[in-house]
Amino acid sequence: MPTQPFAGGGYRFLPGVFQYSGGVAAEPGLAIERARFARLLPLADGFAAIEAYLARRGRPIGAFCAAELRSPKQFTEAGFHAFNRLYVERLTAWGIFRDGLNPVARSNVCPAIAPPAPPPFYAFCYTVRNDGAGLGGFVAAGSGEAREGGGSYAERIVRLGDSSTAGLRDKVRFVADEMERRMQGLGFGWGDVTATQIYTVYDIHPLLADEIVRRGAMPAGLTWHYARPPVEGLDFEMDVRGLARELVV
Repeated sequence: MPTQPFAGGGYRFLPGVFQYSGGVAAEPGLAIERARFARLLPLADGFAAIEAYLARRGRPIGAFCAAELRSPKQFTEAGFHAFNRLYVERLTAWGIFRDGLNPVARSNVCPAIAPPAPPPFYAFCYTVRNDGAGLGGFVAAGSGEAREGGGSYAERIVRLGDSSTAGLRDKVRFVADEMERRMQGLGFGWGDVTATQIYTVYDIHPLLADEIVRRGAMPAGLTWHYARPPVEGLDFEMDVRGLARELVV
């Protein structure tokens, strides 16, 4: 899949669905940084905080290139679509979402314990000027075990309703393959990864060595969030990134 440039932000992206892209990578002369909020901020407050933060850094609003969200519980398919329409309203106002094309990567998961309400921001990424000496960086958007294409989620989910070890193995393998595909599209691989995050409430320890470690999918270790993917029926999600600088704000 060829990438497209987003000139207003200084990055290129993998075209995806209307709510997010498949991933982003910094263009020459720029780098991607990640900022995690010290506390979760409701969606509107998070957008406002990001706008103010980028202004303080002297960066245009188009530098915003990836979002990490949290939700109270898994959505129905219709509910997820409605939430995504609300989410892209601000991106449209910022001039980022245009003609049905969204360059911003995203993950959105549901903590299984002490879930937040309403849906908040957890972290975000943005581009900055780079002197050429450091890593430009990339972010591959989160993906659950649903095949792309037409049809409902129920029709596209790998091993729907199967949380057995064999079922989880197929789910983990599918998602890791998708991460590889997205990274390859951006011009990267597992050796470039500085952070691997997974989201599931199921025990994948029996699969960890063969499906993740031996694949080279956690060169910098693994962050396991006890959370579910955003849509009912999904059991496992992963996202990866390769960044030189991350901070808490």
